[in-house]
Parts: sequence; C-alpha cells; structure tokens
Amino acid sequence: MAERSSLLNGRLVVLGTVGLILFLLPAAIALKEGECEVCVKTVNTFVETLSDETKKDTKRIEDEFRGFCKKAKNKEQRFCYYLGGVEDSATGILGELSKPISWSMPAEKICEKLKKKDAQICDLRYDKQIDLTTVDLKKLKVRDLKKILSDWDEECDGCLEKTDFIKRIEELKHKYVKTEL
Repeated sequence: MAERSSLLNGRLVVLGTVGLILFLLPAAIALKEGECEVCVKTVNTFVETLSDETKKDTKRIEDEFRGFCKKAKNKEQRFCYYLGGVEDSATGILGELSKPISWSMPAEKICEKLKKKDAQICDLRYDKQIDLTTVDLKKLKVRDLKKILSDWDEECDGCLEKTDFIKRIEELKHKYVKTEL
C-alpha cells in the first residue's frame, strides 16, 4: 500500500512539473517590451500599405511585400532579406508572414512566430541616437563609443581600453558636436 502511494505521489510530482512548464512556456516565448522592434515596426508599416482586399490573399500579400522591400533601406532591408523579400535572399519564409497577415494577426504575434523560424529576425535593432551634449560617455558601452567615431568617419588608432575611446571622442567632440550658446 505504501509503495503504491509513493508511486502515485511521484507521478503527481512529475505531472505537476510538466504542467508548470507548459503553463510558463508561452510567457518565455512571448516577446518582451522593445524586443523585435524592427520586425514589429516593419510589419505594421507594411500592413498599413495593404488594401482590405489584398489582406485576404496570401499570394498578393507576398507580391506586395516584395515590392515594399524594393524601397526598404537599412534595418528594414535586412528584415526583408531574412524573410526572402529581396532577390538575393538566401531563404524564403514569406508564407510565415503572409498567412498571419491574412488572418489579421497583430504584428507582435507575427514576429513571435518569425522568431521561432529565424532568431536573427529579432536581433535587428534600430541604432540609438546619442545626444553627445548631455550623455556621460563613461556610461556608454565600447560598441557605442566605436559607433560614434565611425559615424564621424574617424579612427581610434591604438585604442584598447574604454578610456582610450572616450579620450578620442573628447578630442574630436568640438569638431562634430554643436553646442548651443
């Protein structure tokens, strides 16, 4: 009797654990605030260009997306490349975009589905605009410091430490940052 009770308790623990994992899984898959920003913005922008009639036809949605991608630039262009919306795309998962659009699925949910197919879709981020008149350079990441110099078409020869990059930016700041009087 005790053996049967112990076995039953063991099964209940396993079932409870599996149930908890299944309960928490959707939260782990759901997008976090600000995640997939390029995908969400691009999908929303694209959907706004579609007529109600086009939104019902997946083939027309895909054709329209290819046309949309011809005019896309920067991060949106890269997004198009990942989905197969440009001619030189290595892959083609446009069906993962067109079908959910035809079902009127929100952009956030579409991007969640796309992330499952290709995680790099959600790795796309818009570049932060840094206000050099107010920012504390010491609080920026080296990547951001390098980007500032790159945007200025400047080099930092021999820079190894964060302080080296900060010193170089401070040296050049007067040349590129307009201060209000």
